[in-house]
Amino acid sequence: MRRPSGWTLPKLSLALRLGLLLSVASPLLPGTGPDAAAFELFGIRLFGEDEADRDIIDPLDYSITLDTGDADRALRKSLERTSLLLAEEDDPVSGDLGLVIKARDDRDRLIATLYENARYGGIVSVTIDGRDIDSLPPNPTFDRSRPVPVSITIQPGVPFTLGEIRLEGAAAGLDPTEFDLVPGEEAGSHKILRAAEQVAERLREEGRPLTEVARREVVANHEIKTVDVTIAVQAGPVAPLGPVTVKGARAVDPGFVQYYSRLRAGQTYSPEQLRKAAERLRELSVFSSVTINEAEELDGDGSLPIGIVVSEGKHRYFGIGASYSSVDGGGIEGYWGHRNLFGQAESLRIEGSVRGLGELENVSDVSSLDYTAGITFIKPGAFVPSGTLEASIRGSTLETDFYDAATVTGKVAYSYELTDVDTVSAGVSLAYDSIDDAFGDDNEYLTFGVPIGYIRDTRDNRLNATEGHYGTVTLTPSYDFFGQTFFTSLEGSISAYLGFGEEDRFVLAGRLNAGTIVGTDDLSAIPATRRFFAGGGGSVRGYSFQEITPRNAADEGTGGRSYITANLEARIGITDAIGIVPFLDIGTVADNTVPDFNDIKMGAGVGLRYMTPFGPLRLDVAVPLDPYDGGSRYAIYAGIGQSF
Repeated sequence: MRRPSGWTLPKLSLALRLGLLLSVASPLLPGTGPDAAAFELFGIRLFGEDEADRDIIDPLDYSITLDTGDADRALRKSLERTSLLLAEEDDPVSGDLGLVIKARDDRDRLIATLYENARYGGIVSVTIDGRDIDSLPPNPTFDRSRPVPVSITIQPGVPFTLGEIRLEGAAAGLDPTEFDLVPGEEAGSHKILRAAEQVAERLREEGRPLTEVARREVVANHEIKTVDVTIAVQAGPVAPLGPVTVKGARAVDPGFVQYYSRLRAGQTYSPEQLRKAAERLRELSVFSSVTINEAEELDGDGSLPIGIVVSEGKHRYFGIGASYSSVDGGGIEGYWGHRNLFGQAESLRIEGSVRGLGELENVSDVSSLDYTAGITFIKPGAFVPSGTLEASIRGSTLETDFYDAATVTGKVAYSYELTDVDTVSAGVSLAYDSIDDAFGDDNEYLTFGVPIGYIRDTRDNRLNATEGHYGTVTLTPSYDFFGQTFFTSLEGSISAYLGFGEEDRFVLAGRLNAGTIVGTDDLSAIPATRRFFAGGGGSVRGYSFQEITPRNAADEGTGGRSYITANLEARIGITDAIGIVPFLDIGTVADNTVPDFNDIKMGAGVGLRYMTPFGPLRLDVAVPLDPYDGGSRYAIYAGIGQSF
């Protein structure tokens, strides 16, 4: 068995591997050879220098100074982020008039930012080449012997507060304070605009689809520094959904699209229901776009026709990838899938991988490599729209620090969505294991299991949550036919997220995991693949994979019957794209059914995050605070998405 040492780099996601491959192979690609000026990966410039884009008519360079007056730090930063002249100072504009147009646009944007911060008495002055932009002729000309100087001076003024607030029309009976419109509080324009939409949305939630904001009036009193707000809403009648039509579906059955959306004629109109329907259809992964349109008027019977417009993506896909770890050597993997096997978004995925390349003492001895192969079939909308049927069979060989295992597992499970955030599942599994571990070689198990699970997910974003929580509970009664042993495992996990500051630039994230196995006192009667270990990127970072475990007199890890791990992260946004994450992980594994905390291990470190459209790229470096003798001293982890 191989024992990890040094640092570990776990399996990279395909997108990240492809990015790394492109960075290595860049000289072979068009535009990345010796004549290329620069190369970027995920927006990060890897080499070369920026050059201003000169592919414009009559390029004109300028310089800019931005004086924000007595603005506090938060307002100053907001104003600086707003100014396109400042952000794009290194890029030329198109001609003298182009500079004037851009300056006027900047002034409008800066005034809007002042309004967003309740500064309705603020003044923004802009000069170009020493002349106020309002005094320039229609076709100005500037001295181009040097970059044309642009100066922006801002007098922010004092914040205005909300004064008299009136809700009129269909909204007359609503309480403004429910929409954050409280007299005496700051009167930022975003707050007022958001409140108007929330008022209209409240009426739509009553089943009135044709509701709209008819009038939004904001009057600033500069003497007493208050803002009076009037919001009038026109609401249509309560209406049910009318006919639901589907357009754009070709290979996917249109009837299934309507069935899976869970939108039915006669249901009371609900904007949240329409939003959830679009989300469900997108999550099927068979459509590149999903739009749900509401008719502009009611049918003759008083119902609202609904149109679902979809655009299908590619149904077949395949991929290959490679990874490397100083612990386990290199690995390759491949997969093929179909997202619409029988016309109703059924998915089939076949995959396989080989690990341990480069670690062989004898190149011809491939028996010590780790192999995995599997096939998975998923049928959404099985029996009812909110049900999903999943069947899989998977085989693998695995060498870890403390056991070698050859496993074949078959599983059939059914999940049902109780609500938009609650899901229950149940299934059956049968696993054959041949294991060499601390209790001897060639231990065989044939284990039948009945996994029963519950998930509650209120996260605002699955890859980068800033609020909400995610909890799971899994109970698996099991019986080993060979050893005639009955045992039951119970595992639970809860993660919580809390964002602070502007745009949640600081997020405190925590996770607690725990598990126990009951039913037998003979640890060897439980397959090593079902016992508990900790350590690695998914539990206590800094320690090697499964390094945290009870050990026998020969210092061989046995796995345990119970465990607890905890993770705490402070996710700090440095810029819109880059963040750092200091973290602390704690874990213990015991051979009793309840953790005795005799061997508590902690790992600490810091991570780097780079935000992309498909989730944050993650790079974590961790060290064990109480390392084992001969164990790992630090570890490096990479992937896509936050660690939890």
